[in-house]
Amino acid sequence: MKNSNKGFTLIELLVVIAIIGLLSTLAVVALNSARQRSRDAKRVADIRQVQTALELGYSETNDYPTAATAVELGTGSQLVLCNNSGAAWQASSTGCSTVFMGLVPQAPTPPTGNAYTYLSSDGTDYSITFTLEGATGQLDAGGNCANPDGITAGSSC
Repeated sequence: MKNSNKGFTLIELLVVIAIIGLLSTLAVVALNSARQRSRDAKRVADIRQVQTALELGYSETNDYPTAATAVELGTGSQLVLCNNSGAAWQASSTGCSTVFMGLVPQAPTPPTGNAYTYLSSDGTDYSITFTLEGATGQLDAGGNCANPDGITAGSSC
């Protein structure tokens, strides 16, 4: 008489489950790495956009918005960059004769506490600091800086 047991043994099922678990773990790790690189690419693109808007404002008003203490861009009263008798950050475009940047970007999260901070004591120069999660191109992981001369690695301009 033939044995008609048609099915998988417990060992076979455990091996298949272990292989599926290993493959899904590798996929999640690769996905998280891609997300981090995507956020860093967005940060660099945001800073370049802000720099372009600042240069447009400078060409029209002959100054950069002044901020004696560092301000966080993309939040509160720093949502719009416009000409309001000189380049200025504002909460809305009301009173602007020219809008240089309609919506100033906010840094993506994580990490928490990450922000684009702007500083210009006299309107002749500026610095924007931002944080990258990993090295991107010639920029370092951690703090980086942008000024009228471009974007530089490291948090000091």
